Amino acid sequence: MTSRRSIDPVVGERIRARRLLRGWSVRYAASRAGVSHATWSRIERGLQAADNRFMLAGIAGALECAADDLAGVAAPAADRATAAARAGVAGLRRALIDIDLAEPPAGDAPSLAELARGVALADARHNACDYAGAARLLPGLLRDLHTETAGPDHLEALRLLCEATHVASSVLRSLGHPADAWLAAERCRDAADAAGDPVLRGFAAYALARSAVACGSYRRGQTLAERAVDDLGRHLGRPGGAEILGSLHLVAAMAGRCRQRLDDSRDWLAEAATLARRTGELTTLGMFFGPTNVNIWRMSIEVEEGDPATVIEIARSTDPAAIQAGVRQVFYYADTARALTRLGGRDREAIRFLLTAERIAPQHVRTSAELAATTRVLLDRSRRRAGGAELRGLGERMRLA
Repeated sequence: MTSRRSIDPVVGERIRARRLLRGWSVRYAASRAGVSHATWSRIERGLQAADNRFMLAGIAGALECAADDLAGVAAPAADRATAAARAGVAGLRRALIDIDLAEPPAGDAPSLAELARGVALADARHNACDYAGAARLLPGLLRDLHTETAGPDHLEALRLLCEATHVASSVLRSLGHPADAWLAAERCRDAADAAGDPVLRGFAAYALARSAVACGSYRRGQTLAERAVDDLGRHLGRPGGAEILGSLHLVAAMAGRCRQRLDDSRDWLAEAATLARRTGELTTLGMFFGPTNVNIWRMSIEVEEGDPATVIEIARSTDPAAIQAGVRQVFYYADTARALTRLGGRDREAIRFLLTAERIAPQHVRTSAELAATTRVLLDRSRRRAGGAELRGLGERMRLA
């Protein structure tokens, strides 16, 4: 006699979770799959197996997911990348602890030319919001650059180390680890101080201020930015000085907004905008300072507690494609979606902007606490209207079920 195949109750639990995420009844979901509601109910309760591949495919089709998602065979590639990005944080943290410039480096390192290519690649991964890719590259790069700071080309090694730690700080901040981002920014400051370059000091101060604000230390962030503005103001003739100064104005504006000092925040933004009109669109040190980035920062600042209609107005007059970097474009689409959600009555547009942000930078969107909150609001409204399949798919990818 052939033994009956054992029933995996986890499959039923996954089916039930996805059905409830959509707000569907058993009867409605079963009708979409072309099975009886009694059969669907028995599968959900673990009383009947869904081991027939056609049955499972039909249920998956009804729930708008892959059969593998229900069977638990494999995670989608994009989800694996997001998990890899989060997993890379520990290795990056260890590397940052190891590269203390007060400690002598050990071992050999590749040539500076090879290390420069590695830093450029890590920066490109970061600009594309491929945090997993950047996190894989950075630990080895940081250790090798630390070694090279004791060599004959130590000034160039320090400059590259400053850039690499700045990228590390941004990656960690984007993944929701602001304290680790602060450690990376401190290493950036150490490298800038050792190089004796005032522009690099301003560059590091920007990373420190951003990390402080991300940690909720708004006063500290504003103090760091304002002090760096004063220091860098004496060195504007140096290459990169103006764009780093403008970027410091932007982070000072963000800190002011977080401190509920809207007038001060708008003053900083106005100064940044004036400077951007003189500089035009620039890419120095990956800061992308210019009129477009100033507008994107204005949107991020206004969307928190300002006027959402102002965000939409800025969005209409801004072309995010002027900056060829997903790490900045994603904020344009994400903050427009947040503003549209706050306005109400424009959820379809908000969802469209959210999905565009996800297409540009899936790892960023799926690890963002702010966008998770926005998606939950939209999901709640969608459930009441029994619609929004695309939004529910995004909710699943963000693990909001």
